[in-house]
Amino acid sequence: MNVNDIQTALRQSDIDAWLFYDHHHRDPIAYRVLGLREDLLVTRRWFYLIPAQGEPVKLVHRIELGHLDSLPGSRREYSAWQELQQNLKEIVSPFTRVAMQYSPNNIIPYIGLVDAGTVELVRSFGVTPVTSADLVAQFEATWTEDQIRSHFEARDAIDSITAEAFREIGRRVRNGGTNEFEMMQWILEAFSREGLTSDGEVPIVGVNAHSGDPHYEPTAAKSLPIKEGDFVLLDIWARKQRPDAVYYDITWTGFVGPSPSDRHREIFNIVTGARDAAVATVKDAVAAGRKIAGWEVDDAARGYIQKTGYGRQFVHRTGHSIGTHVHANGTNMDNLETKDERQILPNSCFSVEPGIYLPEFGVRSEVDVLVRPGSAEVTGKIQREIVII
Repeated sequence: MNVNDIQTALRQSDIDAWLFYDHHHRDPIAYRVLGLREDLLVTRRWFYLIPAQGEPVKLVHRIELGHLDSLPGSRREYSAWQELQQNLKEIVSPFTRVAMQYSPNNIIPYIGLVDAGTVELVRSFGVTPVTSADLVAQFEATWTEDQIRSHFEARDAIDSITAEAFREIGRRVRNGGTNEFEMMQWILEAFSREGLTSDGEVPIVGVNAHSGDPHYEPTAAKSLPIKEGDFVLLDIWARKQRPDAVYYDITWTGFVGPSPSDRHREIFNIVTGARDAAVATVKDAVAAGRKIAGWEVDDAARGYIQKTGYGRQFVHRTGHSIGTHVHANGTNMDNLETKDERQILPNSCFSVEPGIYLPEFGVRSEVDVLVRPGSAEVTGKIQREIVII
């Protein structure tokens, strides 16, 4: 956590201060942005205010005095609730606009972590709470050069694992058979060999109707066999097993047999066309130096699919922020579930993954887009044809 960087960002955003607050680990963003230990025993409320200029201020309970000792700034203490409110009033009253993990109308729920009562309390002091959404994106979802390198390391391993997984499905189908769960386990074993982790989450191996379930998870008790004539979706994400490594996240589809059906090809071509339209929207805006928000990228993909008559079968956002968590707290490519008006920032990464989900099968095509100053790129291989397994 660099106070000077945060203060610079506050001044550039015309925000007077950023107020962090937590009680019982309700706000994990605060811990990550401030660099606090996430295993702290937090049974009482704490506040930490970083002004656009001047010294930060801590407010902590007397039985948990040391919780913010790792952070710079002066300290205030409280025990009684009246004392807490008086101290907080004195801390925030000099300011007009104070950022908090708050989202007006809860439009971006990933940011809306401060309870309504605390927002009301701050507002009662004559202060206007404003959303910290863009600040969070800047300080939690932009990557260092080391993180960018870790993404490409994960890419090299996962692109190879994905290609080999399709080949392994073919070998097993023709030599005794396999099922979704067995192939999921095969992928997890490959992660282990390559020094990758998915932090307890499992890849998706979905066959036929299960490929039409965006969040399907195979289990030993609920797993379809994979056989000749089946349509297969693989959604694979992981990162290198080291601190601050970031994710690589892709989805590819294949067909077990010599030739997928015309229906498979039709849906695949629509989905990949939408994917390419979204990527082009990002690339063109970044190259032109034009600011672009997440909702605009979603509109590009969604508009493409809607023109084909399958808009109602595209049931999720176009993409999500990627970081040390596969779903990070930067800008999402979304104008469906939320209207994400946050700007896409340099050195941030996100997925582009439109999909069409039918009762008999579904197609999703997912790539990762890394934005740099002046340019944007798809970081891995781009699927152009259904994989023939």
